[in-house]
Amino acid sequence: MGLFDSFRRKHKGGGRPGTLRKASDEDTRHLEEWAAARHGVEAYVEPRTTVTETTVVLIAHDGEWTRRRIASLEAAQQFGRKRSIPVYEVAKVGYPKRMREYTERLKRGKQGG
Repeated sequence: MGLFDSFRRKHKGGGRPGTLRKASDEDTRHLEEWAAARHGVEAYVEPRTTVTETTVVLIAHDGEWTRRRIASLEAAQQFGRKRSIPVYEVAKVGYPKRMREYTERLKRGKQGG
């Protein structure tokens, strides 16, 4: 074992090491089910980075959210149109305050106060 082997990310099946995992049917199914179970849902598209493919964050009226990979901005827009969900680009508009507040409430709850 080399000196830096323990720092290398473990490769988990499918695809070559160093390639990013693409959006899957399972990702889409999760987004569909999540959106259908909540109201006031909006979609916020996060651009592809060197570490992650394009992702979409769905945020409900109360700030609850979920994130999954999506094929592209266009795929997110199509997803939104099909379900009458507004789609925004995070790089242009940022995340809504209700998402940050929801995440903060979760953190406080886990800390016991």
